[in-house]
Amino acid sequence: MIIDSADLDALTAEVAGPVLTPGDEGYEEETAAWNQAVPQHPAVVVGATGVADVQAAVRFAEARNLPIAVLATGHGALIPSDGALLINLRRLDGIVIDAAARTATVGGGAVVQSLVEKAAAAGLAPIVGSNVTVGVVGLTLGGGLSPVLGRTYGFAADHVRSVEIVTPDGEKRHVDATAFPDLFWALRGGKGNFGVVTALTIDLFPVTRLYGGGLYYAGEDATEVLAAFRRLLANTPREFTTSVAFLRLPPVPELPEPLRGRLSVHVRIAYLGSAEDGEALVADLRAAAPPVVDTVAEMPYTAIGSIHAEPVRPVPGYGIATLLSDFPAEAADRLVDAAGPGSGTSISLIEIRQLGGAMAEAPATPDAVGNRAAPFQFFAGTDGEPGMAESIHPRLAEMMGALASWDTGRRSVNFMEVFDVAPEVVATGYDPEAYERLTQIKHRYDPKNLFRINQNISDVAAA
Repeated sequence: MIIDSADLDALTAEVAGPVLTPGDEGYEEETAAWNQAVPQHPAVVVGATGVADVQAAVRFAEARNLPIAVLATGHGALIPSDGALLINLRRLDGIVIDAAARTATVGGGAVVQSLVEKAAAAGLAPIVGSNVTVGVVGLTLGGGLSPVLGRTYGFAADHVRSVEIVTPDGEKRHVDATAFPDLFWALRGGKGNFGVVTALTIDLFPVTRLYGGGLYYAGEDATEVLAAFRRLLANTPREFTTSVAFLRLPPVPELPEPLRGRLSVHVRIAYLGSAEDGEALVADLRAAAPPVVDTVAEMPYTAIGSIHAEPVRPVPGYGIATLLSDFPAEAADRLVDAAGPGSGTSISLIEIRQLGGAMAEAPATPDAVGNRAAPFQFFAGTDGEPGMAESIHPRLAEMMGALASWDTGRRSVNFMEVFDVAPEVVATGYDPEAYERLTQIKHRYDPKNLFRINQNISDVAAA
């Protein structure tokens, strides 16, 4: 789609940040997403420098019936923005810590590691995910599953105090439990369906350290490691969170030598109790097989990114996920058959995450986050260039099928990817009654469905 030059001139005059179209210098940098498997080629991109820029961009798109895409880091890019207006929020990266209130107010482009470090200076910690390079707002709007604080305190979305949002009519609104309460409920779990969130105020917690890290084993020891992992699951308090992953990492010098170019099994550990108690909890794991790398130790909360050790540079990739009803011995055996030594798979990452604890409980202020009862999540992801989705999907689906007996058919919204954009799939991210309520709120605030380049909430029956 080509936008009239006079219209572009008018938008450029109203916006303080850059307004770029295909071919302009800086366009590629302004539209670049972390997930390079889904390139973004909008009709126009606005690099917002403040809320006024966001309002101008939204009003411009609304008047021309242009779909609106929002980009902070682009980890969750799952639909191309071709023909859309893209709003880049990276410049809205401010973070204000209120130590007395134990809150942080973060801009729409703030990144997790920056928030973690600023909160730590006040002796506090936010609920964040496994990858510290993601955007705080996108993570939180999709629920915010934390492998460190989640089982103790709940989802990140459960601890949002207020939201600053530009709704599809271009209005800036302050939203909380008393102002626009229906929208406040929907935003916390409803992802980016209701407008551009320019700031969040969230709770912080008095956590400064933990006992955590990773135990890496040779792939040949997968059966013994999974047996010990399952024994550990039976005895973990809610202050303890673990997960296990089958890794096939490239032979690159940045990695420890024992992990290069071979299958390894990575057990992740995060425990808020003492190091002494943590050592006792993981003793059986350490005895199950000799770790080839062991990083589990006392650590500051600022080092939580090292637990999962996810990529710190943009990569192209595809993934698939589902929530599991259980992870019994039979499921572990099937996982070893499908992903272990001799399986023949080339999938880079296959993991089982422990859920439960506070995440299984209703929050003090209700929100749209669904499927809380699931005790585990399965995820498989692998590298792949743009255009490879159709060729990669069968391999990922086959891997997920190995655990079909425990597949609930439900999803976690933040783990939906390019294969999960159909309305009936998006609906599986929510409890049925909640999804119906979300569609009603969506129709009220975004009747044109301008905000649809996301995990789009729409009428499943109509679709």
